[in-house]
Amino acid sequence: MSEKKPSVLEGFKTFLTRGNVVDLAVAVVIGAAFTNVVNSVVKGMINPLVGAIGTKNLDSYSFCLKDPCEVAADGTVRSGVPIMWGSVIGATLSFVITAAVVYFLMVLPMSKYLARQEARRKAKEGTHEVIEVTELEVLKEIRDALVAQRGSGHDER
Repeated sequence: MSEKKPSVLEGFKTFLTRGNVVDLAVAVVIGAAFTNVVNSVVKGMINPLVGAIGTKNLDSYSFCLKDPCEVAADGTVRSGVPIMWGSVIGATLSFVITAAVVYFLMVLPMSKYLARQEARRKAKEGTHEVIEVTELEVLKEIRDALVAQRGSGHDER
Protein backbone atom coordinates (compact mmCIF):
# COMPACT_ATOMS: atom_id res chain seq x y z
CA MET A 1 0.00 0.00 0.00
CA SER A 2 1.33 3.38 -0.95
CA GLU A 3 1.00 6.58 1.01
CA LYS A 4 -1.13 9.33 -0.49
CA LYS A 5 1.09 12.18 -1.66
CA PRO A 6 -0.19 15.71 -1.11
CA SER A 7 -1.40 17.46 -4.23
CA VAL A 8 0.41 20.41 -5.73
CA LEU A 9 -2.33 22.75 -4.55
CA GLU A 10 -2.11 21.43 -0.98
CA GLY A 11 1.65 21.92 -1.04
CA PHE A 12 1.24 25.43 -2.40
CA LYS A 13 -1.34 26.24 0.29
CA THR A 14 1.06 24.97 2.97
CA PHE A 15 3.84 27.09 1.47
CA LEU A 16 1.68 30.23 1.46
CA THR A 17 0.44 29.76 5.01
CA ARG A 18 3.92 29.70 6.45
CA GLY A 19 4.71 32.89 8.30
CA ASN A 20 8.00 33.42 6.49
CA VAL A 21 6.31 33.90 3.12
CA VAL A 22 4.04 36.66 4.43
CA ASP A 23 6.96 38.35 6.20
CA LEU A 24 9.01 38.19 3.00
CA ALA A 25 6.17 39.68 0.94
CA VAL A 26 5.79 42.56 3.40
CA ALA A 27 9.56 43.14 3.33
CA VAL A 28 9.60 43.29 -0.47
CA VAL A 29 6.73 45.81 -0.59
CA ILE A 30 8.29 48.00 2.10
CA GLY A 31 11.68 47.71 0.40
CA ALA A 32 10.23 48.85 -2.91
CA ALA A 33 8.59 51.85 -1.27
CA PHE A 34 11.76 52.59 0.69
CA THR A 35 13.80 52.60 -2.54
CA ASN A 36 11.81 55.61 -3.73
CA VAL A 37 12.64 57.46 -0.52
CA VAL A 38 16.35 56.71 -0.83
CA ASN A 39 16.41 57.71 -4.51
CA SER A 40 14.72 61.00 -3.57
CA VAL A 41 17.34 61.63 -0.87
CA VAL A 42 20.15 60.95 -3.35
CA LYS A 43 18.64 63.13 -6.08
CA GLY A 44 17.42 65.89 -3.76
CA MET A 45 20.28 66.11 -1.26
CA ILE A 46 23.37 64.15 -2.26
CA ASN A 47 23.47 65.16 -5.92
CA PRO A 48 23.20 68.89 -5.11
CA LEU A 49 26.05 68.51 -2.61
CA VAL A 50 28.12 66.82 -5.30
CA GLY A 51 26.92 69.52 -7.68
CA ALA A 52 28.59 72.15 -5.50
CA ILE A 53 31.87 70.67 -6.71
CA GLY A 54 30.85 69.73 -10.24
CA THR A 55 27.60 68.88 -11.96
CA LYS A 56 24.37 67.94 -10.17
CA ASN A 57 23.83 64.89 -12.34
CA LEU A 58 26.23 62.11 -11.37
CA ASP A 59 25.37 60.29 -14.59
CA SER A 60 27.25 62.95 -16.54
CA TYR A 61 30.57 61.92 -14.99
CA SER A 62 32.28 59.61 -17.46
CA PHE A 63 35.38 59.12 -19.52
CA CYS A 64 35.90 57.72 -22.97
CA LEU A 65 37.73 54.44 -23.35
CA LYS A 66 37.73 54.63 -27.13
CA ASP A 67 37.44 58.04 -28.81
CA PRO A 68 35.31 59.69 -30.03
CA CYS A 69 32.49 59.14 -27.54
CA GLU A 70 29.06 60.28 -28.54
CA VAL A 71 26.06 59.55 -26.35
CA ALA A 72 22.57 60.56 -27.46
CA ALA A 73 20.16 62.40 -25.17
CA ASP A 74 18.24 59.17 -24.55
CA GLY A 75 21.43 57.46 -23.28
CA THR A 76 22.23 55.34 -26.33
CA VAL A 77 25.87 55.24 -27.38
CA ARG A 78 26.45 56.45 -30.94
CA SER A 79 30.20 55.91 -31.08
CA GLY A 80 33.14 55.14 -28.83
CA VAL A 81 33.18 53.31 -25.51
CA PRO A 82 32.11 55.57 -22.64
CA ILE A 83 32.73 54.45 -19.05
CA MET A 84 29.92 55.91 -16.95
CA TRP A 85 31.63 55.98 -13.54
CA GLY A 86 29.25 58.66 -12.23
CA SER A 87 26.33 56.21 -12.51
CA VAL A 88 28.27 53.68 -10.48
CA ILE A 89 28.98 56.25 -7.78
CA GLY A 90 25.30 57.26 -7.69
CA ALA A 91 24.17 53.64 -7.36
CA THR A 92 26.82 53.03 -4.68
CA LEU A 93 25.64 56.06 -2.72
CA SER A 94 22.05 54.84 -2.95
CA PHE A 95 23.12 51.41 -1.70
CA VAL A 96 25.17 52.80 1.20
CA ILE A 97 22.37 55.13 2.28
CA THR A 98 19.81 52.33 2.04
CA ALA A 99 22.03 49.95 4.01
CA ALA A 100 22.73 52.59 6.68
CA VAL A 101 19.07 53.50 7.13
CA VAL A 102 17.99 49.86 7.25
CA TYR A 103 20.73 49.04 9.76
CA PHE A 104 20.26 52.04 12.07
CA LEU A 105 16.47 52.28 11.89
CA MET A 106 15.50 48.61 11.65
CA VAL A 107 18.25 46.08 12.38
CA LEU A 108 19.96 47.77 15.33
CA PRO A 109 16.78 48.61 17.27
CA MET A 110 15.36 45.13 16.61
CA SER A 111 18.61 43.51 17.78
CA LYS A 112 18.57 45.56 20.97
CA TYR A 113 14.90 44.72 21.52
CA LEU A 114 15.50 40.99 21.02
CA ALA A 115 18.55 41.10 23.32
CA ARG A 116 16.45 42.74 26.05
CA GLN A 117 13.70 40.15 25.58
CA GLU A 118 16.25 37.34 25.82
CA ALA A 119 17.81 38.89 28.95
CA ARG A 120 14.36 39.19 30.54
CA ARG A 121 13.58 35.58 29.65
CA LYS A 122 16.88 34.37 31.11
CA ALA A 123 16.38 36.48 34.23
CA LYS A 124 12.89 35.09 34.64
CA GLU A 125 14.14 31.52 34.23
CA GLY A 126 17.00 32.21 36.62
CA THR A 127 14.58 33.62 39.18
CA HIS A 128 12.43 30.50 39.00
CA GLU A 129 15.44 28.28 39.51
CA VAL A 130 16.57 30.28 42.56
CA ILE A 131 13.05 30.22 43.99
CA GLU A 132 12.76 26.47 43.47
CA VAL A 133 16.12 25.83 45.13
CA THR A 134 15.27 28.18 47.99
CA GLU A 135 11.85 26.59 48.51
CA LEU A 136 13.45 23.14 48.57
CA GLU A 137 15.97 24.26 51.14
CA VAL A 138 13.22 25.79 53.31
CA LEU A 139 11.19 22.58 53.12
CA LYS A 140 14.24 20.54 54.14
CA GLU A 141 14.82 22.85 57.10
CA ILE A 142 11.17 22.53 58.16
CA ARG A 143 11.38 18.73 57.88
CA ASP A 144 14.59 18.64 59.90
CA ALA A 145 13.06 20.92 62.54
CA LEU A 146 9.96 18.72 62.78
CA VAL A 147 12.08 15.57 63.07
CA ALA A 148 14.23 17.19 65.74
CA GLN A 149 11.16 18.44 67.61
CA ARG A 150 9.47 15.05 67.44
CA GLY A 151 12.60 13.25 68.60
CA SER A 152 13.39 15.51 71.55
CA GLY A 153 10.07 16.10 73.26
CA HIS A 154 7.67 13.44 72.10
CA ASP A 155 8.09 9.74 72.42
CA GLU A 156 6.45 7.58 69.84
CA ARG A 157 4.92 4.39 71.22
